[in-house]
Amino acid sequence: MSNEISIPLTETNNPLTRDIDSRTTREILEIINAQDRRVLDAVSAELSAITHAVDEIYARLLRGGRMIYCGAGTSGRLGVVDASEMPPTYSVPPGTVIGLIAGGEQAMFRAVEGAEDRPELGRADIERLHVTRDDSVIGIAASGRTPYVIGALDEANARGALTISLACTSPAPVHHAAQINIAPLTGPEVIEGSTRMKAGTATKLVLNMLSTTLMIKLGKTYGNLMVDLQPTNQKLRERARRIVERVTGLNASDAQRLLDECGDLKTALVAHLARTSPQHARERLARANGSVRRALDETI
Repeated sequence: MSNEISIPLTETNNPLTRDIDSRTTREILEIINAQDRRVLDAVSAELSAITHAVDEIYARLLRGGRMIYCGAGTSGRLGVVDASEMPPTYSVPPGTVIGLIAGGEQAMFRAVEGAEDRPELGRADIERLHVTRDDSVIGIAASGRTPYVIGALDEANARGALTISLACTSPAPVHHAAQINIAPLTGPEVIEGSTRMKAGTATKLVLNMLSTTLMIKLGKTYGNLMVDLQPTNQKLRERARRIVERVTGLNASDAQRLLDECGDLKTALVAHLARTSPQHARERLARANGSVRRALDETI
């Protein structure tokens, strides 16, 4: 029990940076850089837990479930940012990946006093979303003890959802509230308690791994190409055309003509590579659950 009330690893003092204010600019940067190198090893040590989380979330997404991040402060902001990037990047329907932050949307830009200390707010946010057993709730708390996050996980558990904790310390109360624990132990921060640094970097890396791997498994890529993007601006429209050029060998004008004819990037690729009509390409994609690679499989 003593471990549960001890200071989280992220809040302890770093003996390697105690005189950092007496160092030159270059020396300060070298110290920060050396500390940041430790983050990759900390995340690598959690690959088994991350694998488990991805597989469980994936099974629920296939059933029509959602992935819901919840956190406070930096942790909450990182979850909201990751969730917000899924629709334009991978054409994920809005509401499939959701980011919750203690204090609501205004907390993205300015701290909301005391919001993270209220577990009832976390429970209310999960209740408002009508979370079910098909959903996955990832509680993000660098220190491992944020009441808002624990409240959200408790409510999600009560509703039968999959619960996952992401914290840069262990043991921790947030891990006891979740079925799967991800704990990259990044150690004391360069500046004591500044978890936007190593802990924030580790959190961002794990969220990237979770969401990107899930999108790959859902057929949102073809190889390492972003083939399910929404061409909502000039940059993305040009990227879509370049992908068609690269995959098909067509020149820019022919690639754009193919895209215009087919209406979307995936259909264009399947129609050209399978030498079939746009309508038949769409049918093949539907049978392949949207995967270009599976749609091109001759057994389909």
